[in-house]
Amino acid sequence: MNDRNKNRPGYKESKVGWIPMEWTEEPLGNVCTLIKKKVGNKKITPMSLSSGKGFVPQYEKFGKDISGKQYVNYTHLKRGYFTYNKGNSNRYPQGCAYLLKSHDEVAVPNVFISFKLKETIANIGFFEQLFAANKHGRQLMKFINSGVRNDGLLNLTTEWFLKVRLPLPLLPEQEKIAEILGCWDEGLESLEKLIVAKKLRKKGLMQQLLTGEKRLPGFSKCWKEVSLGSISKAVKKAVGDKKVTPMSLSAGKGFVPQAEKFGRDISGKQYSKYTLLTKGCFTYNKGNSIRYPQGCAYLLEDRDEVAVPNVFISFKLDEKKADNKFFQQIFAANMHGKDLVKFINSGVRNDGLLNLTTAWFFKIKFTIPSVDEQKAIAAVLETADEEIRLLEAGRDALSEQKKGLMQKLLTGEVRHPKFA
Repeated sequence: MNDRNKNRPGYKESKVGWIPMEWTEEPLGNVCTLIKKKVGNKKITPMSLSSGKGFVPQYEKFGKDISGKQYVNYTHLKRGYFTYNKGNSNRYPQGCAYLLKSHDEVAVPNVFISFKLKETIANIGFFEQLFAANKHGRQLMKFINSGVRNDGLLNLTTEWFLKVRLPLPLLPEQEKIAEILGCWDEGLESLEKLIVAKKLRKKGLMQQLLTGEKRLPGFSKCWKEVSLGSISKAVKKAVGDKKVTPMSLSAGKGFVPQAEKFGRDISGKQYSKYTLLTKGCFTYNKGNSIRYPQGCAYLLEDRDEVAVPNVFISFKLDEKKADNKFFQQIFAANMHGKDLVKFINSGVRNDGLLNLTTAWFFKIKFTIPSVDEQKAIAAVLETADEEIRLLEAGRDALSEQKKGLMQKLLTGEVRHPKFA
């Protein structure tokens, strides 16, 4: 509950915290109408609701349309309507609600709670920001009983959802708040589009430079095919009693402390048998993922030494034959994946790892240029990475600034001069 406005002149206490005197706090049911119209035989895109992205076509999220025979019972949602997914997530533990803006009409599961606002008293953009700020979440906690059901959804009835109270300024102030926060969203969206464009450009560069399709000025020597085993040496030294951080390897992030990934150190009695990995060495995790179906390999750069499970395959490149930064890009581009397919037999084992021996792993082959050309290629791709990192840092900073502004505007702590 917001107490920042406590005892400030012109503010009052309400069930949603201290708000301006002119504001009210209304149950959601007072400002919206439920949408229950079924899709029936109408052919429109079946959508899911992702806590991070909002509306996502089912075929994109699940790889296929999962509506099946239930499709006819899906809810017919139109542009400007909201829907609430009572599936919990890290971002929205009490479920997420999103405004449909991207399509004129879609089909959503009827387990979602869909509704439209009474626009004479409620501004769509203002409520979009309220749900984005999770203003519904804390209120929902008292209505949700016994946590998550077997189907992964929270135990919450539509009746209780509509009892959620939200702060409500008069319509003109709602519109102004939505307009201000909407400008920040436009800035974030522009940055996100630029980041996507930069990543696509870098992906194209990788395809050209890492295959020799495009050569950098000053290099003309032929590339050579080599096996990983001929340019590297396995790292097998056990940690023993040495105290270093036990790490896991995430397909998306690279090295992640076990305590961060799993909420605790899971090494246990096996810790002493973990591999001691030092800066400048690689390790390969043969767990498959969407991003790296044949496993991922990462270079240890930001720590002097760590402990990694000895089921990972760790190795150090011969610097006279191979450049770390070049191979970092090779593995990032999943260029090891295609060759690994022929060595992996019978898919995934019971422990979730691919059926691949260390001997076979070191037999994978790459066609590479001289070390000097490798370094030059790596430098170009590193520059592209740095541009992306700077844009992402800018986006994250802007996002944090917007969160702070949301906290102030959506509680009335800061008001537009016209309404102050």
